[in-house]
Amino acid sequence: MKKHVFLIVLSLSILQALGQWKPAGDKIKTPWAEKIDVKNVLPEYPRPIMERTDWMNLNGLWDYSILKAGAAEPAAFDGEILVPFPVESSLSGVMKTVGGENEVWYKRIFEVPAKWKGKNVLLNFGAVDWKADVWVNNVKIGSHTGGYTPFSFDITPFLNKTGAQKLVVRVWDGTDKGFQPRGKQVSRPEGIWYTPVTGIWQTVWLEPVAAKHIENIQSVPNIDNGQLAVSVKTAGAAYGDLVEVKLFDGQKEIASAKAVSGEKFELTVPDAKLWSPESPFLYTMKVSLLSNGMVTDQVNSYFAMRKVSTKRDKNGIVRLELNNKAYFQFGPLDQGWWPDGLYTAPTDEALKYDLVKTKDFGFNMIRKHVKVEPARWYTHCDQLGILVWQDMPSGDRSPQWQNHNYFNGTEMKRSADSEANYRKEWKEIMDYLYSNPCIVTWVPFNEAWGQFKTQEIVEWTKSYDQSRLVNPASGGNHYPVGDMLDLHNYPGPDMYLYDGQRATVLGEYGGIGLALDGHLWKTDKNWGYVQFKNQKEVTDEYVKYAESLLKFIKAGFSAGVYTQTTDVEGEVNGFMTYDRKVIKMEESRVREINQRICNSLNE
Repeated sequence: MKKHVFLIVLSLSILQALGQWKPAGDKIKTPWAEKIDVKNVLPEYPRPIMERTDWMNLNGLWDYSILKAGAAEPAAFDGEILVPFPVESSLSGVMKTVGGENEVWYKRIFEVPAKWKGKNVLLNFGAVDWKADVWVNNVKIGSHTGGYTPFSFDITPFLNKTGAQKLVVRVWDGTDKGFQPRGKQVSRPEGIWYTPVTGIWQTVWLEPVAAKHIENIQSVPNIDNGQLAVSVKTAGAAYGDLVEVKLFDGQKEIASAKAVSGEKFELTVPDAKLWSPESPFLYTMKVSLLSNGMVTDQVNSYFAMRKVSTKRDKNGIVRLELNNKAYFQFGPLDQGWWPDGLYTAPTDEALKYDLVKTKDFGFNMIRKHVKVEPARWYTHCDQLGILVWQDMPSGDRSPQWQNHNYFNGTEMKRSADSEANYRKEWKEIMDYLYSNPCIVTWVPFNEAWGQFKTQEIVEWTKSYDQSRLVNPASGGNHYPVGDMLDLHNYPGPDMYLYDGQRATVLGEYGGIGLALDGHLWKTDKNWGYVQFKNQKEVTDEYVKYAESLLKFIKAGFSAGVYTQTTDVEGEVNGFMTYDRKVIKMEESRVREINQRICNSLNE
């Protein structure tokens, strides 16, 4: 009887604890918000390009407090927060503004599975915005700055031998009050600027590894010689330990090679199947670390054979090429914001939905705008076949904007700390995404936002990754460096500059607005560059702009980016409403004209 009473009390306690969480606020929400399970939040393995079979998800309800910056760890916490949703988001259950004068404290108790005995335990964070300090069992084990990249700690020495383990994270983010990259976040959201994002906003997880284990895989395809270059970074490896890489086409092994850890080596890929939006073929890869002939660690990965380049066509126009053929790249400006999760999609299904619709609309490319996504987003692009232009999230102040001219005046001068931080975070972003085949273009600056030392930054970017193109400043102060001249023009396409030495692209245009009652973030001050009253009018205008773009393609444009995938907060210029519940244009007409544009250089 006592046992039954205990179980009932325990069950009620659990239900009561779970019942304390609910989405905060009264803003619109996506359909996936209703599918949130606090016991199983974003349960998918978070890093598909380097996947281990054994891991433990730490997402879910954590304790949290918001305290003045500099305060000690609280003895009692304010309540519970649903990780990994940002503090300011509805799905966090908190939806409070933090601000640069405060810090967020998180606490989570966990136990290490008994079957992991004898293994090292890695604590992984997908992303935390912006500065994170981490304690395990009251020992500070490390810090990380940068709101868009993953980081890890080997916490093995700091774990209790058995039982409960205490994890505490403290986060500070000054949003627009500091130099740090922040994209569209501002303290006072309005117009094209959005709600701040603070704290843990991607999956937190544990995984067991041997003392000698794999840390990173870098792969670069070369379709011209039918090879894949691979470099594997390891931890704890000793002289004589080897890395073994095996490549597979489905279940069939097609190549294998061994090398010393950290040594770059090439594998031949016979009769390579080329990756493209029309045929996004992915090979699989198995990477093992061997010590004295024994496997100490093994991860599953994948790669694709594809090439991006530029070349002058028969008319003398420099064109973007995919797999050595002229290929017009066309897609939406994708900001990656959610009304319920802000930076964090409510589910993996939601994260993939925007990409599926992008393909449905007939596009072959996405410009990921001043934000970096979780690793699964890029794997979805790899699998679906979507080219990605990856922006560096902007930050710091801007110099004078000279959009319509080649600008050769004095650039903005950042402080030494600001410049060092930019370089650090940009390199970490490139390292993070280096092996994803979907990434075809790096964009270090958007317009003049934080633009500085353009030539130096672009030349370093091209040198660091010679397998991709560099768009030096999308719509920004223009310098004759990199692979593209990128123009922005609203609302319709226009070619007011042309570059005979680089590809000329239209990095932003459009912004056709349609506000739909019941699907708005706010009831007033909604805007687009032009506004219409119904689906047909918006689609007519979109097709009119697209027809204009087709003419400019013949004149020299080699890529186009339409603004934008979805409405975002006060912006109502998306193909879809912010809650993803309504497609605002006539999809069949959009797809038809988009496919004509994508295929325009094949005619």
